[in-house]
Amino acid sequence: MKKEPRLLRVGVLGCGPISQIAHFDACRKARNAELYAICDLAEDLLQKMAAIHEPHVTYSKLEQMLTDPQVEAVIIGTADQFHVPLCRQVIEAGKPVLVEKPLGVTIEECEELREDLRRQNLLLQIGHNLRFDPGISFARDFIATQLGQMIAFRTWYCDSTFRYTMTDNLQPVIRTSTQARRPAGNPKADKRRYFMLTHGSHMVDTARFLAGEITAVRARCVEKLSTFCWFVEADLANGALAHFELTIAVQGDFEEGFRLYGEHGSVQGRLFLPWFHKASEVECFSAKDAQFHRPLGADAYTYKLQIESFADAILHGHPLRGASIEDGIAGMRAMVAIARSAESGEKIKLSDVEGGV
Repeated sequence: MKKEPRLLRVGVLGCGPISQIAHFDACRKARNAELYAICDLAEDLLQKMAAIHEPHVTYSKLEQMLTDPQVEAVIIGTADQFHVPLCRQVIEAGKPVLVEKPLGVTIEECEELREDLRRQNLLLQIGHNLRFDPGISFARDFIATQLGQMIAFRTWYCDSTFRYTMTDNLQPVIRTSTQARRPAGNPKADKRRYFMLTHGSHMVDTARFLAGEITAVRARCVEKLSTFCWFVEADLANGALAHFELTIAVQGDFEEGFRLYGEHGSVQGRLFLPWFHKASEVECFSAKDAQFHRPLGADAYTYKLQIESFADAILHGHPLRGASIEDGIAGMRAMVAIARSAESGEKIKLSDVEGGV
């Protein structure tokens, strides 16, 4: 792990699971960033994480961290309900922000955040880390340069409780605290909403990244035997047909993938849980040379790669490769439209929806 001479000094807000599993370690391993500060209201959890990850400084209040001129950017790894309010605080303090997905919980709060961002002219990136999966990047490049017109796209995301046997071995032991700040009520009580925000946001962004803008959806959802399954028929701006499946949880292995057909070829991909740091298996067939093309051996620590891209944009003015505020709002609109369509059975245009999932 070779570090560059100039490192972006990052402050991570939130010592919860996603920071423990991903952001702390990714900051430490990024070639152009360092874990400068950690901030959390829970003093006991803050001390435990500081002992493990050795930041330069710790803060128990965001306001304190934001007044530190050495903190050049902030990563927000908190509950979904806090994302937008905390982003607004960070932006008001004049610092760029990388916020976990989903961007927020309602369309309106996300659009208000966009106005704040425009006034401050700051960088905001959303933590859709799979955009940095080498296989998905390879597929996107093939789609853009060789596929020609798109005909159809299909994607599926099927979570499984059996995968915890693997992920518990891969992830660190999660530390918790009774002092941790939690949203009002229990966000996990409404499983339809929770699963759509947690897993649906990921599925929708990958679909948009590969297949383009979604304009309308018709969705069905069944709740049966403690399983939630959405089948979504989608219209794409490029005229192609699309189908999304989100199932939580299947009685089998975790499955995520996509298949795409176009004018000059086809693409198929099998994705792995990000904790494996394994590039997705992607195969692109080109009718022009009658050959299959696939990437191999690339760095697939997507949480590290997204921080490196974020730092390059801030330090060197490189184009933003990660998901932008516009991507976050479009993803929010897609999730709300899917939820509304599943309730009504009607086809819903994304431009017509408002509110939250």
